[in-house]
Amino acid sequence: MDSPLWRDGFTLFLSLVVQAMPFLLLGVFLSGLLAVFVEGSQLARFLPKGKIGSAVAGGALGFFFPVCECGNLPVARQLVIKGIPPHVAVAFLLAAPVFNPVVIFSTWIAFRSMPELVIYRVLFSFGIAVVVGLIFSLQKDFQPLLQPSVWRELQRNCSQEADPKNISRSPLLQGGTFWIGSQGYAQGASGRSLATLQTAEDVYRSALAAAPSPSRRQKGVLLLQTWAREIRELGSVLILGSAMAALIQTVIPRSFVLDYGQDALLSILIMMALAGIISICSTVDAFFALSFAATFTPGSLLAFMVFGPIVDLKAIGLMLTLFKPRAIFYFVILVFQLTLVGALAINYYGS
Repeated sequence: MDSPLWRDGFTLFLSLVVQAMPFLLLGVFLSGLLAVFVEGSQLARFLPKGKIGSAVAGGALGFFFPVCECGNLPVARQLVIKGIPPHVAVAFLLAAPVFNPVVIFSTWIAFRSMPELVIYRVLFSFGIAVVVGLIFSLQKDFQPLLQPSVWRELQRNCSQEADPKNISRSPLLQGGTFWIGSQGYAQGASGRSLATLQTAEDVYRSALAAAPSPSRRQKGVLLLQTWAREIRELGSVLILGSAMAALIQTVIPRSFVLDYGQDALLSILIMMALAGIISICSTVDAFFALSFAATFTPGSLLAFMVFGPIVDLKAIGLMLTLFKPRAIFYFVILVFQLTLVGALAINYYGS
């Protein structure tokens, strides 16, 4: 227990948890507000109808939620539960860790002498998020990719939250009529019941209008319950992912990493692997990458800053609370390929 290796690993573990926890709490805070005070139908109205436009909008949404990869997952999960198309949430999930003002500013501070890397990082991250979102938009049924608990919440939320504007589209409500009045549903001026002929759609609209809305106290209780549940679920996963990242960091010698820093391909692969293992928060990872600027290629630095915020051990652990392993495997493969191609282009054709 007193060995230097154990102390180093425990120190790394604590640093990862302390670094990530504030952003996880921020993400939980935002997702709780989204869950209680925003209806899915309201969010859907602001999204473009086409797949390309909605994927771009999902990626751009990250600019308004300045959270890193630890905090964007609770928000993305709440978007899915609210009925937002999953490919939009995927684009947000992948873009938000970089395409936000906090990370852009910190990257510029670290690489003021290499401003092209700042631009490349933002453009590559946003582009990869949109492309992956578009690829996932081809999936017709997302149930095989979502965790069962998320799918159940989505179905329950959709059944509770019906948009009256879309009622007439349901074939179950387009036919059939009912005599209303024997139980006093329609009243005349004298207070006597009048029998009226109404369609199923009319009855359903009346039921929605009569449904009581939660009080402020009920919303407050629901908000606290949502926060507590997500902190419990996501916090445990964050701790497990941080422990795995710290363990791997302590057993891989740094000299092995530095030996291949100038190879166009190997430098990229090493930095991508390093980004996935060390799991540094995207708000500060640019300063870590800067320490390798003298020994590694520009493309490998870019790969570290693009791949890491999307695919690291912490992020993968958190993704498992939303997606099944099959979907995460697709994420990793797609992001890996796109990042590798972009980083190689920078090494061979960049400045």
